[in-house]
Amino acid sequence: MKGKSPIVILTIVLAALLLIAVGFGVVQVASLKSQVHEAKMQNEELQLANEQLQLSNEFDMLNAEFQQYEDQAQRLANDTILSKYTAAKAKVEQLMQELKSEKVKSQARIKELQNEISTLKGLLRHYIAQIDSLNKENAGLRAENKEIKDQNAQLSSQVREVTRSNETLSERMTLAEKLNVTGVSLTGLKKNGKVEKNITKVRQLMVSFTIPQNNSTPVGEKTIYLRLVNPEGQLLGGAGNFDFEGRAIPCSARKNIEYAGDEIAGIKIYWDVNTTLTPGDYTVELFTDGYRLTSRHFIMKK
Repeated sequence: MKGKSPIVILTIVLAALLLIAVGFGVVQVASLKSQVHEAKMQNEELQLANEQLQLSNEFDMLNAEFQQYEDQAQRLANDTILSKYTAAKAKVEQLMQELKSEKVKSQARIKELQNEISTLKGLLRHYIAQIDSLNKENAGLRAENKEIKDQNAQLSSQVREVTRSNETLSERMTLAEKLNVTGVSLTGLKKNGKVEKNITKVRQLMVSFTIPQNNSTPVGEKTIYLRLVNPEGQLLGGAGNFDFEGRAIPCSARKNIEYAGDEIAGIKIYWDVNTTLTPGDYTVELFTDGYRLTSRHFIMKK
């Protein structure tokens, strides 16, 4: 710098410093611009990630709502609602897969998905309303069905009661038609027809009884069947069989009478002794028209 004035030198130094400062400033500005751009990009990515997360949460909530009503939808008898419901559910699952594939990075696509969510929510609400309506209708039908069942049960109970009343009435009418017998006795007789009190010497057993008046009993010829059972439980038989409650029953003796509805007193049926008789409890049973008229016990002594 020999021969140059201090002013020139100062000017050169200042110019150099200025160039350095300008260069540094340009570098700083470029760096700041880069940082701003990078920050902007990071902010956009964060915003996209946040919106994608919100979208994913909405899908999860929507899918949960679908699952909540899925069991009800499966029970629907309406195939149209079920098919539409299934299609909407499949669309939710498809969009969920797309969202989870991490291909969704643009604001535009997220906006499209948000619109689709809104549409699906509307469909869901519509289907849920239909499901609720059908459930209420089914509940009403079930209540109506229960009411009908209750009415049928009540009618069945009334029918059973009427049937029982008719059976009781029929039984009473049947019993009213049955002949009655009174004054039943068992007497041992000698060979000459006189009374013998020693059972071992008896040659004939006589059962006597009275048939009272009964206007309900059909009139006509009646066959009275006698069964005599000795103390050993053996039937003193010899007069064949008769029908009683679907079986052929052996009897000891029988007698035909003509019944006109009036009292018949002093009816006698005889059984000729053909075996050894022993003292003890003898049973007398009388039958006619399919009824057992009486069963009496008599002690015969020696």
